[in-house]
Amino acid sequence: MLTEISLPGSKSKPMPRPVTRVLIANRGEIARRIIRSCKAMNLETVAVYSDADATSLFVEEADVSVHLGPSRAADSYLRPDLILQAAQQTDADAIHPGYGFLAENAEFAEGVIAAGLTWVGPDPQTLRDMGDKERARAIARRADVPIVPGSDRVGVGSDVDIATLARTVGYPLLVKAAAGGGGIGMRLVEHEDKLSRTVEATQNMAEKAFGDGTVFFERFVGHARHVEIQVFGYGDGSAIHLFERDCSLQRRFQKVIEESPAPGLRPEVLAKMADAALSMCRATRYAGAGTVEFIVDAETQDFFFLEMNTRIQVEHPVTEMVTGVDLVAMQIAFASGGLDPLTRSEVATTGHAVECRLYAEKPEKSFMPSPGRLRRLRLPPEAPDLRIDCGYREGDEVSMFYDPMVAKIIAHGPDRTATCQRAVAALRQIEVEGIETNRDFLIACLNDPQFQGGHVHTSFIDQNVKQLLSAVSEGTLQ
Repeated sequence: MLTEISLPGSKSKPMPRPVTRVLIANRGEIARRIIRSCKAMNLETVAVYSDADATSLFVEEADVSVHLGPSRAADSYLRPDLILQAAQQTDADAIHPGYGFLAENAEFAEGVIAAGLTWVGPDPQTLRDMGDKERARAIARRADVPIVPGSDRVGVGSDVDIATLARTVGYPLLVKAAAGGGGIGMRLVEHEDKLSRTVEATQNMAEKAFGDGTVFFERFVGHARHVEIQVFGYGDGSAIHLFERDCSLQRRFQKVIEESPAPGLRPEVLAKMADAALSMCRATRYAGAGTVEFIVDAETQDFFFLEMNTRIQVEHPVTEMVTGVDLVAMQIAFASGGLDPLTRSEVATTGHAVECRLYAEKPEKSFMPSPGRLRRLRLPPEAPDLRIDCGYREGDEVSMFYDPMVAKIIAHGPDRTATCQRAVAALRQIEVEGIETNRDFLIACLNDPQFQGGHVHTSFIDQNVKQLLSAVSEGTLQ
Protein backbone atom coordinates (compact mmCIF):
# COMPACT_ATOMS: atom_id res chain seq x y z
CA MET A 1 0.00 0.00 0.00
CA LEU A 2 1.25 3.49 -0.86
CA THR A 3 1.56 5.62 2.26
CA GLU A 4 1.32 9.39 2.41
CA ILE A 5 2.34 11.89 5.07
CA SER A 6 1.88 15.63 5.31
CA LEU A 7 3.11 18.53 7.42
CA PRO A 8 2.42 22.26 7.23
CA GLY A 9 5.18 24.61 6.23
CA SER A 10 8.19 24.20 3.98
CA LYS A 11 11.82 25.12 3.56
CA SER A 12 12.59 28.40 1.88
CA LYS A 13 13.78 27.73 -1.65
CA PRO A 14 13.84 29.42 -5.04
CA MET A 15 10.49 29.56 -6.81
CA PRO A 16 10.37 26.93 -9.56
CA ARG A 17 10.40 28.23 -13.11
CA PRO A 18 9.59 26.59 -16.45
CA VAL A 19 12.38 24.43 -17.87
CA THR A 20 13.07 24.17 -21.60
CA ARG A 21 16.69 22.96 -21.83
CA VAL A 22 18.35 20.55 -19.38
CA LEU A 23 22.10 20.14 -19.05
CA ILE A 24 23.03 16.65 -17.89
CA ALA A 25 26.08 16.74 -15.64
CA ASN A 26 26.88 13.08 -16.17
CA ARG A 27 27.78 10.47 -18.76
CA GLY A 28 27.01 7.01 -20.13
CA GLU A 29 23.78 5.15 -19.54
CA ILE A 30 22.35 7.57 -16.96
CA ALA A 31 22.88 10.50 -19.36
CA ARG A 32 21.04 8.56 -22.07
CA ARG A 33 18.31 7.70 -19.57
CA ILE A 34 17.76 11.37 -18.69
CA ILE A 35 17.78 12.33 -22.37
CA ARG A 36 15.02 9.80 -23.00
CA SER A 37 12.72 11.37 -20.40
CA CYS A 38 13.55 14.90 -21.58
CA LYS A 39 12.60 14.00 -25.15
CA ALA A 40 9.29 12.58 -23.94
CA MET A 41 8.69 15.90 -22.16
CA ASN A 42 9.67 17.94 -25.25
CA LEU A 43 12.71 19.36 -23.49
CA GLU A 44 16.05 20.03 -25.17
CA THR A 45 19.19 18.52 -23.68
CA VAL A 46 22.84 19.50 -23.31
CA ALA A 47 25.53 16.85 -22.91
CA VAL A 48 28.92 17.56 -21.38
CA TYR A 49 31.74 15.17 -22.11
CA SER A 50 35.41 14.37 -21.53
CA ASP A 51 38.02 13.32 -24.06
CA ALA A 52 37.23 9.65 -23.42
CA ASP A 53 33.54 10.20 -24.21
CA ALA A 54 33.89 12.37 -27.32
CA THR A 55 32.21 9.81 -29.60
CA SER A 56 29.78 8.36 -27.06
CA LEU A 57 26.09 7.75 -27.72
CA PHE A 58 24.86 10.21 -25.11
CA VAL A 59 26.84 13.00 -26.81
CA GLU A 60 25.20 12.24 -30.15
CA GLU A 61 21.72 11.94 -28.70
CA ALA A 62 21.75 15.29 -26.92
CA ASP A 63 20.63 18.39 -28.80
CA VAL A 64 23.82 20.25 -27.86
CA SER A 65 27.15 19.03 -26.51
CA VAL A 66 30.06 20.74 -24.79
CA HIS A 67 33.57 19.39 -24.30
CA LEU A 68 34.70 19.70 -20.68
CA GLY A 69 38.29 18.52 -20.71
CA PRO A 70 40.60 15.52 -20.19
CA SER A 71 39.39 12.02 -19.44
CA ARG A 72 40.08 12.02 -15.73
CA ALA A 73 36.86 12.80 -13.87
CA ALA A 74 38.72 15.29 -11.68
CA ASP A 75 39.50 17.29 -14.83
CA SER A 76 36.02 17.10 -16.36
CA TYR A 77 32.91 15.67 -14.71
CA LEU A 78 34.01 16.81 -11.26
CA ARG A 79 34.63 20.42 -12.33
CA PRO A 80 31.63 22.51 -11.25
CA ASP A 81 33.11 25.63 -12.85
CA LEU A 82 33.32 24.01 -16.28
CA ILE A 83 29.82 22.57 -16.03
CA LEU A 84 28.28 25.89 -15.03
CA GLN A 85 30.19 27.59 -17.83
CA ALA A 86 28.76 25.04 -20.28
CA ALA A 87 25.26 25.72 -19.00
CA GLN A 88 25.67 29.45 -19.57
CA GLN A 89 27.16 28.96 -23.02
CA THR A 90 24.27 26.77 -24.17
CA ASP A 91 21.43 28.71 -22.50
CA ALA A 92 20.47 25.73 -20.38
CA ASP A 93 18.01 26.59 -17.65
CA ALA A 94 18.29 23.42 -15.54
CA ILE A 95 20.95 20.91 -14.50
CA HIS A 96 20.26 17.26 -13.78
CA PRO A 97 23.25 15.59 -12.06
CA GLY A 98 22.22 11.93 -12.50
CA TYR A 99 24.04 9.79 -9.93
CA GLY A 100 27.66 9.80 -8.82
CA PHE A 101 30.10 12.62 -9.67
CA LEU A 102 28.53 15.86 -8.34
CA ALA A 103 24.99 14.53 -7.75
CA GLU A 104 25.19 14.88 -3.97
CA ASN A 105 27.58 17.83 -3.79
CA ALA A 106 25.93 20.65 -1.86
CA GLU A 107 28.39 23.29 -3.08
CA PHE A 108 27.66 22.39 -6.68
CA ALA A 109 23.91 22.57 -6.06
CA GLU A 110 24.35 26.00 -4.47
CA GLY A 111 26.39 27.13 -7.47
CA VAL A 112 23.65 26.00 -9.85
CA ILE A 113 21.00 27.88 -7.89
CA ALA A 114 23.20 30.98 -7.51
CA ALA A 115 23.64 31.02 -11.30
CA GLY A 116 19.88 31.32 -11.68
CA LEU A 117 19.46 27.75 -12.93
CA THR A 118 17.03 25.08 -11.79
CA TRP A 119 18.67 22.35 -9.74
CA VAL A 120 17.02 18.98 -10.35
CA GLY A 121 17.57 17.53 -6.91
CA PRO A 122 17.04 18.10 -3.19
CA ASP A 123 18.03 21.41 -1.63
CA PRO A 124 21.69 21.88 -0.66
CA GLN A 125 21.08 21.65 3.08
CA THR A 126 19.51 18.23 2.68
CA LEU A 127 22.51 17.16 0.60
CA ARG A 128 24.76 18.23 3.47
CA ASP A 129 22.67 16.58 6.15
CA MET A 130 22.37 13.25 4.38
CA GLY A 131 25.86 13.36 2.88
CA ASP A 132 27.37 13.41 6.36
CA LYS A 133 26.58 9.88 7.51
CA GLU A 134 26.92 10.67 11.20
CA ARG A 135 24.63 13.69 10.88
CA ALA A 136 22.14 11.55 8.95
CA ARG A 137 22.19 8.99 11.79
CA ALA A 138 21.46 11.78 14.29
CA ILE A 139 18.48 12.95 12.21
CA ALA A 140 17.22 9.38 11.96
CA ARG A 141 17.52 8.99 15.72
CA ARG A 142 15.49 12.15 16.31
CA ALA A 143 12.88 10.89 13.83
CA ASP A 144 12.55 7.63 15.82
CA VAL A 145 14.01 5.63 12.94
CA PRO A 146 16.01 2.63 14.25
CA ILE A 147 19.74 2.88 13.60
CA VAL A 148 22.61 0.40 13.83
CA PRO A 149 24.72 0.93 16.98
CA GLY A 150 27.64 3.17 16.09
CA SER A 151 30.23 5.62 17.37
CA ASP A 152 31.09 9.29 17.25
CA ARG A 153 33.31 10.47 14.43
CA VAL A 154 37.07 10.11 14.31
CA GLY A 155 38.94 12.78 12.37
CA VAL A 156 42.36 12.48 10.78
CA GLY A 157 44.97 12.98 13.49
CA SER A 158 42.38 12.67 16.25
CA ASP A 159 43.60 11.69 19.72
CA VAL A 160 40.47 9.59 20.32
CA ASP A 161 41.20 6.11 21.74
CA ILE A 162 39.85 4.17 18.78
CA ALA A 163 40.27 0.79 20.47
CA THR A 164 38.01 1.80 23.34
CA LEU A 165 35.57 3.42 20.94
CA ALA A 166 35.43 0.23 18.86
CA ARG A 167 34.79 -1.94 21.91
CA THR A 168 31.73 0.12 22.79
CA VAL A 169 30.33 -0.60 19.33
CA GLY A 170 31.36 -4.27 19.32
CA TYR A 171 32.99 -6.54 16.74
CA PRO A 172 32.63 -7.21 13.89
CA LEU A 173 32.25 -3.58 12.87
CA LEU A 174 32.45 -1.38 9.82
CA VAL A 175 34.81 1.57 9.54
CA LYS A 176 32.83 4.02 7.39
CA ALA A 177 33.68 7.35 5.79
CA ALA A 178 31.39 10.00 7.28
CA ALA A 179 31.13 11.69 3.87
CA GLY A 180 30.94 8.43 1.89
CA GLY A 181 28.17 6.49 0.24
CA GLY A 182 27.36 3.67 -2.15
CA GLY A 183 29.85 1.30 -0.52
CA ILE A 184 32.83 3.62 -1.07
CA GLY A 185 34.92 4.23 2.03
CA MET A 186 33.61 1.24 3.97
CA ARG A 187 35.76 -1.56 5.43
CA LEU A 188 35.03 -4.53 7.65
CA VAL A 189 37.04 -5.15 10.82
CA GLU A 190 36.50 -8.45 12.60
CA HIS A 191 39.27 -8.23 15.20
CA GLU A 192 40.96 -5.43 17.11
CA ASP A 193 44.44 -6.22 15.74
CA LYS A 194 43.38 -4.89 12.32
CA LEU A 195 41.54 -1.81 13.59
CA SER A 196 44.34 0.76 13.48
CA ARG A 197 45.54 0.03 9.95
CA THR A 198 41.94 -0.18 8.65
CA VAL A 199 41.06 3.19 10.16
CA GLU A 200 44.15 4.74 8.58
CA ALA A 201 43.44 3.17 5.17
CA THR A 202 39.79 4.23 5.23
CA GLN A 203 40.69 7.77 6.24
CA ASN A 204 43.17 8.00 3.38
CA MET A 205 40.60 6.66 0.92
CA ALA A 206 37.92 9.05 2.20
CA GLU A 207 40.27 12.02 2.00
CA LYS A 208 41.02 11.25 -1.65
CA ALA A 209 37.45 10.42 -2.65
CA PHE A 210 35.48 13.00 -0.66
CA GLY A 211 38.00 15.54 0.61
CA ASP A 212 37.08 14.51 4.16
CA GLY A 213 38.92 11.75 6.01
CA THR A 214 36.52 11.60 8.94
CA VAL A 215 35.27 8.10 9.79
CA PHE A 216 32.99 6.44 12.33
CA PHE A 217 32.34 2.89 13.48
CA GLU A 218 29.13 0.96 12.94
CA ARG A 219 28.12 -2.50 14.15
CA PHE A 220 28.27 -5.04 11.33
CA VAL A 221 25.09 -7.08 10.90
CA GLY A 222 26.47 -10.37 9.60
CA HIS A 223 23.50 -12.20 8.10
CA ALA A 224 21.90 -9.11 6.61
CA ARG A 225 19.59 -7.98 3.86
CA HIS A 226 19.99 -4.61 2.14
CA VAL A 227 16.56 -3.16 1.43
CA GLU A 228 15.78 0.37 0.30
CA ILE A 229 12.61 2.41 -0.01
CA GLN A 230 12.11 4.69 -3.00
CA VAL A 231 10.64 8.00 -1.85
CA PHE A 232 9.55 11.22 -3.44
CA GLY A 233 9.16 14.29 -1.25
CA TYR A 234 7.41 17.55 -2.04
CA GLY A 235 9.51 19.87 0.13
CA ASP A 236 6.79 20.67 2.66
CA GLY A 237 6.99 17.52 4.76
CA SER A 238 4.63 15.56 2.55
CA ALA A 239 5.99 12.56 0.67
CA ILE A 240 5.09 9.25 -0.86
CA HIS A 241 6.96 6.01 -1.10
CA LEU A 242 7.07 3.87 -4.22
CA PHE A 243 7.74 0.59 -2.47
CA GLU A 244 10.97 -1.27 -1.86
CA ARG A 245 13.96 -2.70 -3.70
CA ASP A 246 16.07 -5.55 -2.38
CA CYS A 247 19.76 -4.92 -3.13
CA SER A 248 21.22 -7.73 -1.04
CA LEU A 249 23.25 -9.40 -3.77
CA GLN A 250 26.52 -7.47 -3.45
CA ARG A 251 30.26 -7.86 -3.50
CA ARG A 252 32.61 -5.47 -1.75
CA PHE A 253 29.52 -3.49 -0.71
CA GLN A 254 28.68 -2.81 -4.37
CA LYS A 255 25.29 -3.94 -5.69
CA VAL A 256 25.14 -6.60 -8.41
CA ILE A 257 21.48 -7.71 -8.70
CA GLU A 258 18.48 -5.75 -7.43
CA GLU A 259 14.80 -6.68 -7.37
CA SER A 260 11.32 -5.68 -6.28
CA PRO A 261 9.35 -6.79 -4.36
CA ALA A 262 11.84 -7.97 -1.73
CA PRO A 263 11.48 -11.74 -1.45
CA GLY A 264 10.42 -13.26 1.85
CA LEU A 265 10.00 -10.12 3.96
CA ARG A 266 6.85 -9.92 6.05
CA PRO A 267 4.32 -7.31 4.89
CA GLU A 268 4.24 -5.67 8.31
CA VAL A 269 8.04 -5.26 8.23
CA LEU A 270 7.90 -3.61 4.80
CA ALA A 271 5.10 -1.31 6.02
CA LYS A 272 7.13 -0.21 9.05
CA MET A 273 10.19 0.30 6.85
CA ALA A 274 8.18 2.50 4.49
CA ASP A 275 6.85 4.52 7.43
CA ALA A 276 10.41 4.97 8.70
CA ALA A 277 11.50 6.19 5.25
CA LEU A 278 8.69 8.72 5.25
CA SER A 279 9.70 9.84 8.73
CA MET A 280 13.09 10.73 7.25
CA CYS A 281 11.34 12.72 4.52
CA ARG A 282 9.32 14.54 7.13
CA ALA A 283 12.36 15.25 9.31
CA THR A 284 14.27 16.76 6.38
CA ARG A 285 11.27 18.18 4.47
CA TYR A 286 12.69 16.23 1.58
CA ALA A 287 12.22 17.56 -1.95
CA GLY A 288 12.45 15.27 -4.99
CA ALA A 289 13.44 11.66 -5.57
CA GLY A 290 15.50 9.84 -2.97
CA THR A 291 16.13 6.46 -1.43
CA VAL A 292 16.22 5.51 2.23
CA GLU A 293 18.38 2.43 2.72
CA PHE A 294 18.09 -0.10 5.53
CA ILE A 295 20.02 -3.09 6.81
CA VAL A 296 17.67 -5.92 7.72
CA ASP A 297 18.60 -8.82 9.98
CA ALA A 298 17.81 -11.77 7.71
CA GLU A 299 16.72 -13.94 10.64
CA THR A 300 14.70 -11.60 12.85
CA GLN A 301 13.75 -9.11 10.08
CA ASP A 302 14.60 -6.26 12.45
CA PHE A 303 15.72 -3.29 10.34
CA PHE A 304 18.08 -0.35 10.86
CA PHE A 305 18.67 2.90 8.97
CA LEU A 306 21.79 2.79 6.81
CA GLU A 307 21.78 6.00 4.77
CA MET A 308 19.66 8.24 2.56
CA ASN A 309 20.73 8.71 -1.04
CA THR A 310 19.69 12.15 -2.26
CA ARG A 311 19.58 11.37 -5.97
CA ILE A 312 18.25 8.96 -8.54
CA GLN A 313 19.67 5.47 -7.94
CA VAL A 314 21.44 3.17 -10.40
CA GLU A 315 18.69 0.64 -9.72
CA HIS A 316 15.73 3.00 -10.20
CA PRO A 317 14.53 1.04 -13.29
CA VAL A 318 13.42 -1.75 -10.95
CA THR A 319 10.87 0.60 -9.39
CA GLU A 320 9.86 2.00 -12.77
CA MET A 321 9.21 -1.50 -14.13
CA VAL A 322 6.89 -2.54 -11.29
CA THR A 323 5.08 0.81 -10.91
CA GLY A 324 5.08 2.23 -14.44
CA VAL A 325 6.24 5.58 -13.02
CA ASP A 326 8.96 7.63 -14.76
CA LEU A 327 11.03 8.82 -11.80
CA VAL A 328 13.32 11.03 -13.89
CA ALA A 329 10.34 12.82 -15.44
CA MET A 330 8.95 13.31 -11.93
CA GLN A 331 12.25 14.88 -10.84
CA ILE A 332 12.28 17.35 -13.70
CA ALA A 333 8.59 18.19 -13.46
CA PHE A 334 8.85 18.81 -9.72
CA ALA A 335 11.96 20.98 -10.06
CA SER A 336 10.22 23.14 -12.66
CA GLY A 337 7.00 23.41 -10.64
CA GLY A 338 4.91 21.30 -13.01
CA LEU A 339 4.36 18.13 -10.96
CA ASP A 340 0.95 17.22 -9.60
CA PRO A 341 1.59 15.15 -6.44
CA LEU A 342 0.76 11.49 -6.82
CA THR A 343 -1.98 9.98 -4.71
CA ARG A 344 -2.31 6.55 -3.15
CA SER A 345 -4.61 5.28 -5.88
CA GLU A 346 -2.23 6.35 -8.64
CA VAL A 347 0.72 4.14 -7.70
CA ALA A 348 0.68 0.38 -7.29
CA THR A 349 3.03 -2.46 -8.14
CA THR A 350 2.49 -5.11 -10.77
CA GLY A 351 4.50 -8.31 -10.90
CA HIS A 352 8.21 -8.54 -10.19
CA ALA A 353 11.32 -6.86 -11.60
CA VAL A 354 15.02 -7.80 -11.50
CA GLU A 355 18.01 -5.69 -12.57
CA CYS A 356 21.39 -7.24 -13.41
CA ARG A 357 24.48 -5.05 -13.73
CA LEU A 358 26.68 -6.16 -16.60
CA TYR A 359 30.25 -5.18 -15.71
CA ALA A 360 33.48 -5.18 -17.70
CA GLU A 361 35.34 -7.37 -15.23
CA LYS A 362 36.98 -10.74 -14.71
CA PRO A 363 35.07 -12.70 -12.05
CA GLU A 364 37.65 -15.48 -11.97
CA LYS A 365 40.36 -12.92 -11.16
CA SER A 366 38.75 -11.33 -8.12
CA PHE A 367 36.45 -9.28 -10.39
CA MET A 368 39.32 -7.22 -11.73
CA PRO A 369 38.09 -4.51 -14.16
CA SER A 370 38.48 -5.36 -17.86
CA PRO A 371 38.61 -2.09 -19.81
CA GLY A 372 39.06 -2.16 -23.57
CA ARG A 373 37.38 -1.75 -26.93
CA LEU A 374 34.05 -3.45 -27.56
CA ARG A 375 34.90 -5.23 -30.79
CA ARG A 376 31.50 -6.86 -30.62
CA LEU A 377 28.43 -5.94 -28.58
CA ARG A 378 25.10 -7.63 -29.16
CA LEU A 379 22.33 -6.96 -26.65
CA PRO A 380 18.84 -8.49 -26.61
CA PRO A 381 16.05 -6.35 -28.11
CA GLU A 382 13.93 -4.38 -25.69
CA ALA A 383 10.37 -5.55 -25.11
CA PRO A 384 7.50 -4.76 -22.72
CA ASP A 385 9.06 -7.22 -20.26
CA LEU A 386 12.70 -6.29 -20.90
CA ARG A 387 14.54 -2.99 -20.62
CA ILE A 388 18.18 -2.40 -21.50
CA ASP A 389 19.97 0.68 -20.16
CA CYS A 390 23.36 0.91 -21.86
CA GLY A 391 25.84 3.68 -22.53
CA TYR A 392 27.86 1.84 -25.15
CA ARG A 393 27.69 0.53 -28.69
CA GLU A 394 29.91 -1.75 -30.71
CA GLY A 395 33.32 -0.16 -31.28
CA ASP A 396 33.22 2.01 -28.14
CA GLU A 397 35.95 1.94 -25.54
CA VAL A 398 35.10 0.92 -21.97
CA SER A 399 37.44 3.39 -20.31
CA MET A 400 39.65 2.74 -17.33
CA PHE A 401 38.73 6.21 -16.07
CA TYR A 402 35.13 5.41 -15.07
CA ASP A 403 32.93 2.78 -13.51
CA PRO A 404 33.15 -0.50 -15.49
CA MET A 405 29.39 -1.02 -15.79
CA VAL A 406 28.50 -1.72 -19.43
CA ALA A 407 24.73 -2.12 -19.21
CA LYS A 408 21.78 -2.84 -16.95
CA ILE A 409 19.44 -5.68 -17.91
CA ILE A 410 16.02 -5.17 -16.33
CA ALA A 411 13.39 -7.91 -16.64
CA HIS A 412 9.74 -7.90 -15.59
CA GLY A 413 7.32 -10.75 -15.10
CA PRO A 414 4.21 -11.87 -13.26
CA ASP A 415 6.25 -13.39 -10.41
CA ARG A 416 9.84 -13.77 -9.22
CA THR A 417 10.48 -17.12 -10.89
CA ALA A 418 9.26 -16.00 -14.31
CA THR A 419 11.17 -12.72 -14.02
CA CYS A 420 14.47 -14.42 -13.20
CA GLN A 421 13.95 -16.83 -16.09
CA ARG A 422 13.39 -13.85 -18.39
CA ALA A 423 16.55 -12.19 -17.09
CA VAL A 424 18.59 -15.36 -17.68
CA ALA A 425 17.23 -15.68 -21.23
CA ALA A 426 18.18 -12.06 -21.92
CA LEU A 427 21.67 -12.45 -20.49
CA ARG A 428 22.30 -15.51 -22.67
CA GLN A 429 21.60 -13.39 -25.74
CA ILE A 430 24.40 -10.97 -24.91
CA GLU A 431 27.53 -11.26 -27.04
CA VAL A 432 30.65 -9.31 -26.11
CA GLU A 433 34.14 -9.45 -27.59
CA GLY A 434 37.16 -7.31 -26.77
CA ILE A 435 36.60 -7.27 -23.02
CA GLU A 436 35.56 -9.77 -20.39
CA THR A 437 32.28 -9.42 -18.51
CA ASN A 438 30.41 -10.92 -15.58
CA ARG A 439 27.56 -12.13 -17.83
CA ASP A 440 27.97 -15.83 -16.97
CA PHE A 441 28.48 -15.01 -13.30
CA LEU A 442 25.13 -13.18 -13.27
CA ILE A 443 23.46 -16.22 -14.82
CA ALA A 444 25.07 -18.44 -12.18
CA CYS A 445 23.68 -16.20 -9.43
CA LEU A 446 20.17 -16.23 -10.89
CA ASN A 447 20.27 -20.01 -11.33
CA ASP A 448 21.60 -20.73 -7.85
CA PRO A 449 19.06 -22.76 -5.82
CA GLN A 450 19.54 -20.55 -2.74
CA PHE A 451 18.91 -17.40 -4.74
CA GLN A 452 15.90 -18.97 -6.44
CA GLY A 453 14.54 -19.81 -3.00
CA GLY A 454 14.76 -16.15 -1.98
CA HIS A 455 17.56 -16.77 0.53
CA VAL A 456 19.46 -13.62 -0.33
CA HIS A 457 21.77 -11.68 1.95
CA THR A 458 24.71 -9.31 1.63
CA SER A 459 27.29 -12.08 2.12
CA PHE A 460 25.69 -14.38 -0.45
CA ILE A 461 28.34 -13.88 -3.14
CA ASP A 462 31.28 -13.98 -0.71
CA GLN A 463 30.04 -17.23 0.83
CA ASN A 464 29.16 -18.89 -2.47
CA VAL A 465 31.73 -17.43 -4.86
CA LYS A 466 33.60 -20.72 -5.37
CA GLN A 467 30.52 -22.67 -6.40
CA LEU A 468 29.26 -19.78 -8.54
CA LEU A 469 32.59 -19.55 -10.36
CA SER A 470 32.62 -23.32 -10.67
CA ALA A 471 29.24 -23.21 -12.38
CA VAL A 472 30.68 -20.64 -14.80
CA SER A 473 33.84 -22.60 -15.60
CA GLU A 474 32.06 -25.95 -15.94
CA GLY A 475 29.36 -24.51 -18.17
CA THR A 476 26.56 -25.70 -15.87
CA LEU A 477 24.40 -22.60 -16.46
CA GLN A 478 21.52 -24.21 -18.33
